[in-house]
Amino acid sequence: MQLELRHLEAVRAIAEAGSLGRAAMRLGVSQPALSAQLRRIEQVTGGELFVRGRSGVEPTPLGEFVLSVARRVLGEMDALTAGARAAAPHPALRLGCIQLVLVDRLFGRLEEELPDHEVDIAIEHSATTLTRMLGAGKYDAILYGEVGDHEVPLPDGVAARTLIPKEPACVRLSVTHPLAGQEEIELADLAGETWTTLTDDDGGPEAMTDACLQAGFTPKLRYRIADRKMRWELIAAGRAISMCQPTSPHVEGTVLRPLAGDPLTGRIRIAWNRAAVTEQRAGLLYRAAGRAYLDSIPNNTFYGTWWEARPELHPVLV
Repeated sequence: MQLELRHLEAVRAIAEAGSLGRAAMRLGVSQPALSAQLRRIEQVTGGELFVRGRSGVEPTPLGEFVLSVARRVLGEMDALTAGARAAAPHPALRLGCIQLVLVDRLFGRLEEELPDHEVDIAIEHSATTLTRMLGAGKYDAILYGEVGDHEVPLPDGVAARTLIPKEPACVRLSVTHPLAGQEEIELADLAGETWTTLTDDDGGPEAMTDACLQAGFTPKLRYRIADRKMRWELIAAGRAISMCQPTSPHVEGTVLRPLAGDPLTGRIRIAWNRAAVTEQRAGLLYRAAGRAYLDSIPNNTFYGTWWEARPELHPVLV
């Protein structure tokens, strides 16, 4: 086997994430698959690249060498891609997104706002991956979320704008759950539940843990599942519950309920590379995303009421 760029990307992801589990989530693969890939890479390089430390995995001396070369090679490839793109006469707008509900309706809205532009949309499971790829020139713009007080660090040369400054987190649970019939759920009543989460680098797990501690318990975060359908099936089966956006659609076998007092909130932001996206184009992207978000509000009556009572949160789409 010869080393390929994907192998170098895996080594870099493991080093940056500090654990195989987090790296696997960022790369969109399973942890066993990434572990097997790392073993194959180590067979080629001739020794262990990482060892377990107090706070996760740490590079060995060999790992440090391979990592330094990987970063240099990947950086040169990023520069090549960016340079070739800059020379293209009519480059497409490359948009990276995490799995926000509004993305389901974004395609149509982008066609309306940017009818003469080709738009390539890719879904990532990590805000860290999005920002790194934005800085490397692989994306022109990104659409992402932040939870609680967390702020996703952005690379140089990037502008950002908040689309939705605040939205309350809701809880999705099985229709057979004892609390499913309540119109509103106290967070404290969810003590002892098993939770499934989507990502670990948007501040969500930390903010959720803080909110639960204030409610008197420590949440059991057992399942980290990027696949939306698999997560919903797990919840419908009664094996876990999950925090969700209030715009989330109906899912067979589950119910979505607001949390009393909005103990956990998030926001949605757009960031773009100033060298690749004009202010006008960024404004059209903002408007398309805002309209896509508004399209999703009728999914849940309780959120429509909450939203209409807070006009200061509404995106300005003129």
